[in-house]
Amino acid sequence: MKAVLFLGEGKLEVRECPDPVPGPDEVVIRMKASGMCGSDLHHLHGPRRTGSQLVIEGHEPCGVVELVGNAVRPSEARVGDRVMVHHYDGCRTCPYCRSGWTQYCPNARTVYGGLDGDGGHADFMRIPAHTLIRLPDSLSFKTGAAISCGTGTAFGAIKRVGLSADETVAIFGQGPVGLSCTLLAKAFGARVIALDVEPSRLKLAEQFGADHVVDAREQDPVAAVRQLTRNGEGADKSIECSANTTVRRQSVQALRRWGTACMVGVFGKIELDSEELIQLQKTIVGSLTFSKNLQEECALFVAERGLDVESLFTDEFRLDEAERAYELFDRRQIGKGVFVFD
Repeated sequence: MKAVLFLGEGKLEVRECPDPVPGPDEVVIRMKASGMCGSDLHHLHGPRRTGSQLVIEGHEPCGVVELVGNAVRPSEARVGDRVMVHHYDGCRTCPYCRSGWTQYCPNARTVYGGLDGDGGHADFMRIPAHTLIRLPDSLSFKTGAAISCGTGTAFGAIKRVGLSADETVAIFGQGPVGLSCTLLAKAFGARVIALDVEPSRLKLAEQFGADHVVDAREQDPVAAVRQLTRNGEGADKSIECSANTTVRRQSVQALRRWGTACMVGVFGKIELDSEELIQLQKTIVGSLTFSKNLQEECALFVAERGLDVESLFTDEFRLDEAERAYELFDRRQIGKGVFVFD
């Protein structure tokens, strides 16, 4: 099979690798769609990798079950099942694993697709059967790939802040996760203010249902959000998707008293005046990806409401085009890319 391996220091290769064979509790998936994620670039530009350090990239996999291990129960997987993957494994017995938050396993965590387990940028992917989540028949494989990371992360953030239909939410950053937040928040019935510095992203936010868009290069984002809310009080909730220290501070400042901000963008610092938390009694929460249960809930939510998640993808590629795809992605000359398969 063909597979994309990141070598570190900005280099990758498309190689011929042996087709995987499932172990007793594993399945092999024939890939149909494998999304590109911004976090891939951290792996691409990381330290040089050699030998056993090399793994197949891609943590947004979606496909069809091709082979099933002899210990896999029919209720877990059958050949031909359309599936997404919760791209983590753990000890499977600790409280985190048993609650579906496998990524927090303190004993034996594996992250598939770029860290220490082979991912979905290949013709086939071998994965433990318990990581599979059925893809609703009405959803495309590309939609399933999006839900497997960025859109699922957005759903987790919206659930984390407890967004309701009578609230206004300000979403800072309209990349793939922020756009997913905009789409999902509208489906929750909320009033959405979308903020970014890229006109093309703001245009997409309008298409995804934002009630108002704010170009943070042209307007003060905090003042703009306050002008758009009742009595200038600020938003009820905010979701920050950029990981920029200044934007994080703005996402809290733009809240009303007793408002809640959710930090989704990873890395970097959070710097705030104590007044925002104490005198104004605001709440700040973090949200990292999603549990297996939330991934399934997100897929059902998208299917039941007919949401056009697939529109997040701006460019399609074949595996042979991986070097060009990531070069364009790294230079921000494309939006969100996806590898597609026959």
